[in-house]
Amino acid sequence: MLTRRDTLRALGVAGVATPLLEACGQTGQMGRALQSSPGAIRLVSADVARSTGDPAAMPDTVAAMAGFASDLWDTLPGGANLAISPYSIVVALAMTANGAAGETRRQMLEVIHVASLSGYNRGLAALTQEIEGLAGSVKLVEGRRGQIALASANQLFGDRATTWRQAFLTVLAKEYGAGMRAVDFRRASEQARTLVNDWTSEQTRGRIPQILPPGSVDPLTRLVLVNALYLKAPWQTPFDKASTHDGPFHRTDGETVTAPMMTAEVGTATYVSGQHWQGARLDYAGRTLAMTVALPDAGADAVALRDLVTTGLRATGTPDVKLTMPRWTYRVATDLVQPLETLGMVQAFGPQADFSAMTTDGDLSVSDVLHQTFIAVDEAGTEAAAATAVVMNATGMSVAHHELVLDRPFLFVLHDTAHGTPLFVGRVVDPS
Repeated sequence: MLTRRDTLRALGVAGVATPLLEACGQTGQMGRALQSSPGAIRLVSADVARSTGDPAAMPDTVAAMAGFASDLWDTLPGGANLAISPYSIVVALAMTANGAAGETRRQMLEVIHVASLSGYNRGLAALTQEIEGLAGSVKLVEGRRGQIALASANQLFGDRATTWRQAFLTVLAKEYGAGMRAVDFRRASEQARTLVNDWTSEQTRGRIPQILPPGSVDPLTRLVLVNALYLKAPWQTPFDKASTHDGPFHRTDGETVTAPMMTAEVGTATYVSGQHWQGARLDYAGRTLAMTVALPDAGADAVALRDLVTTGLRATGTPDVKLTMPRWTYRVATDLVQPLETLGMVQAFGPQADFSAMTTDGDLSVSDVLHQTFIAVDEAGTEAAAATAVVMNATGMSVAHHELVLDRPFLFVLHDTAHGTPLFVGRVVDPS
């Protein structure tokens, strides 16, 4: 068990200093904790190398993620713009589940469709590193080069006066690359909140500037587990800006708004369809990432999303669709407590919560699960970011030619093409 006196590794002082950005397990040393001011931040480091994971476990990991995304979607409110990152949410919840025990652990794993947490850890580790490997220089049309940015980061912000179990820190360092930054929630909760938000903003290139709103942490907070995900990618074939025109978009409530509508000619996108939906897949440069947009049948939003994330992302399709769709940009914040309770993750939020695998310094429960997603789609490509924070306190989502016009609410999934991992999932109700 790591103790505050003997195994905190002092790597910095107040603020997010450069040395604190080192991933847990990279330095491979333990050191004596230094005394510092209430607003200071330190890193608790586990002496363990980052795992490469288990590639054979990736298909089951993606299938579980898709199942959870579909279940979660059914619990979220309709009738408005929506965007979530199933990947980000699952990573944050899986990290938390590694510190759970008993019935609390069982409920959490059932909700995220996990039979074996150790196997899931290894599958996520391999999947994350494969997806991050898709970033880098890519060839664009006419021989030009472009860049895909794609990165995921995990971090724990733990109360410095709490003793954390070594096994818990070790598995998160090994499988998730997550270190723990020791902060002072008891005497400086507002400074700690700012540090979490600063880290998240940095990891998402400023697109998620505040994952923890005022009042979300207080002197009873003991741990915040955060995942951040960022993507920026150009289309394999950009939309012609000259072809973009204002057009009608029909909202769910019957109102019609005007939106800038982009057009992709035949051969640019791939026509795909499934149970109660028809859609198109647009490749990003390099064709290792794609966005699938789907127009569901009337009233079939939920069943269309389920079919889309479970089978539709890997459908072959035909390159014979002329696609018209709007540009859109929005940020959506979602509190996941009620949806997760609806799915069966109940005990984690109550006084009977068992997170004894994290610490024996008092009882902990989850006080909030906060999620934000940013998405911007235009003629050049897509920028998307997401962050999920789990806040823990001391207890007291064919014919020869097809034409697809997305002029009413539609779904989108941003995913890799090898596995169909649902990185971002959303609904466009009003692109204006």
